[in-house]
Amino acid sequence: MTLREVDWETFLDLNDTFMFRVSLNSTFFPHSQYVAQKAKDAVVDRFRDKYGVRPSVDTEDPTLRIHLHINQDRCTVSLDSSGGSLHHRGYRTETNAAPLNEVLAAGMVLLSGWNKRSPLVDPMCGSGTLLVEAAMIAANIPPNIHRQQFGFQRWNDYDKDLFETIHNGVVDRIAAEDVIIMGGDSNRNTVAKAKETVRNAKLDDVISIQHSDFADLVPPKDRHGMLIFNPPYGERMDEKGFNAPSDDEAINALYKMIGDTLKHNWSGWTAWILTSNLEAAKHIKLTPKPKIQLFNGALDCRFLRYEMYEGSRRRSELENAR
Repeated sequence: MTLREVDWETFLDLNDTFMFRVSLNSTFFPHSQYVAQKAKDAVVDRFRDKYGVRPSVDTEDPTLRIHLHINQDRCTVSLDSSGGSLHHRGYRTETNAAPLNEVLAAGMVLLSGWNKRSPLVDPMCGSGTLLVEAAMIAANIPPNIHRQQFGFQRWNDYDKDLFETIHNGVVDRIAAEDVIIMGGDSNRNTVAKAKETVRNAKLDDVISIQHSDFADLVPPKDRHGMLIFNPPYGERMDEKGFNAPSDDEAINALYKMIGDTLKHNWSGWTAWILTSNLEAAKHIKLTPKPKIQLFNGALDCRFLRYEMYEGSRRRSELENAR
């Protein structure tokens, strides 16, 4: 079947808009833009043949997003039911340089094995993404509950009643959890942005954020829990973002401070740290186990777990063996 033979009128009315996105790995075509143009022509020609008029192309906010995946001589056509990447949850409007992807943040919380009851702290919280994702996981809040619209809601066969039934069902399963979720950051402007993120997610009654260096951050009283954080890697040490030159002395000192603070202030806690700078991580002077490979954008990172034993590790191991 050719693209011109597809019943596009099932999905599109004449006043609707569409666009093609092409993923191309083939020697049969010069480039993806050429394929997108030919695909557009096929849809337009079908409508002109049947109705004498055609729907328009909209590359910003189309009614229908059509994906073509071409691998050599095989072409897969699919419709984008999301209407944009699902990692855009809808709560984050103010971000800092190199913000943590929402899906990565949620994955880090899940990989950590956090039990959703013990305190969770992000002492270098940036935009607050990890804190929000943790709070949503703890309360069983659907990830895209704040999303204004999904792509399929603009399709001709969209069933509004069915969607509302499903939506109300997942909302009914939301459960308020009495859990401490706390963040801190050394930059006052960053803290303000994180608080705005938390307010947008309607979780400011659950998450507390304070302006504090990690070394000065006070753990919740009489409680042990989990720290999860994403410190600078060295690739983004200046205030303007990604392309700052690496300052080995500064980044090594930062990681040494992290290790010293964990040992002196967070005894009995479990710490998870995401970093691409494994040389700097050596200055934490603790042995991580395990080391999980994750990608923060294009950066090959490791998610490192540190168990902060109370007293000596040997004593704790002997007590656990009894």
